[in-house]
Amino acid sequence: MFQRAKKVVRLAFEQILESNKDFKSYNPMDYRQFLVISIGTGAHKQTERYSARESARWGLLEWLWNRGKSPLVQIFREVTSDMVDIYASVIFQALESEGNYLRIQDDTLTGAAASVDNSTKWNLRNLVQIGENLLEKPASRVNLETGQSVPVVDGEGGTMSNKERLVKFAKTLSDERKLRQENLVSSA
Repeated sequence: MFQRAKKVVRLAFEQILESNKDFKSYNPMDYRQFLVISIGTGAHKQTERYSARESARWGLLEWLWNRGKSPLVQIFREVTSDMVDIYASVIFQALESEGNYLRIQDDTLTGAAASVDNSTKWNLRNLVQIGENLLEKPASRVNLETGQSVPVVDGEGGTMSNKERLVKFAKTLSDERKLRQENLVSSA
């Protein structure tokens, strides 16, 4: 899984670099040139976990179907999203560019909101409300030691909401575009 997550991020960067002439002199270890926004689709609140003691006794059938669910499918579904987030967090934090990576994900969904195939008007309105509420929540980042999502604390000890971080990213992108347009005009 880790290799798959690593490959996804690497392929995305390669596509950017190949298709944009502004990155011809790109330094592969300088992630300050990138702003990455990763928006999740939401995840079901995990209230029921399987214990190691219990699952150690399972045979193939229990891994495929247990208590009305498929533990094996659940594990793979959850780990894929988590691994991409952890990998990106590790890279951006290791290269001192953690402020350039923003992951927005709600992992507390329950009931119809957690269903991927419920497109009723009521549920769609509910999902819009969940998204609007998520914008007001503090921006968070995975703690690499615990694997838990924790609020991002800025240099002054405060936090920013997801909305504030998105606005900051948008301003940075807008400033960069203006700079590139000015460079095009001045080099013409």
